[in-house]
Amino acid sequence: MNRYFILLLKVIVAVILLQTLYFKFSASAESVYIFETLGIEPVGRIGSGIIELIASILLFVDKTKFYAALTIVGTMLGAIISHIFILGIEVMNDGGTLFILALITLTFSSILAIFFISDLKKLNNKTINS
Repeated sequence: MNRYFILLLKVIVAVILLQTLYFKFSASAESVYIFETLGIEPVGRIGSGIIELIASILLFVDKTKFYAALTIVGTMLGAIISHIFILGIEVMNDGGTLFILALITLTFSSILAIFFISDLKKLNNKTINS
C-alpha cells in the first residue's frame, strides 16, 4: 500500500485522538457526562486519555506501530459499544459527532493494524535471525 496513504491514515487517527485529549484532561462537561454515565469518572476519562495519548505517539514508531493500532482498535470498540448500548449515538446534542469520529478512527486503525501485521512479522524474523 502507498506509504503516503498509510501516513495519512496515521495522521488522521492521531489528530482525532489528540484533539479529544483537551476535553478529557480539562474535564469538559461533555466528557465528564460521558464517563459519569459509564460509571467510571474520573479514572476512565483520564485513563483513556493517557492510553490514547501513548497510542497516538507509538503509532509513529516502527517497532510499536502495530501494537498502537491494535490498542486504538480496542479503545474505539469500547467507545462504540458504549455509544450503542449505554450513551446513545448522540451525546449532549452533538449530532452523533463523537460516534462518527469513533467509527472513522476504528476503521482507519483497523486498516493500519492489518497493514502493519506484515511489518511485525518482518521485525520478528530480524529478531530471530540476530
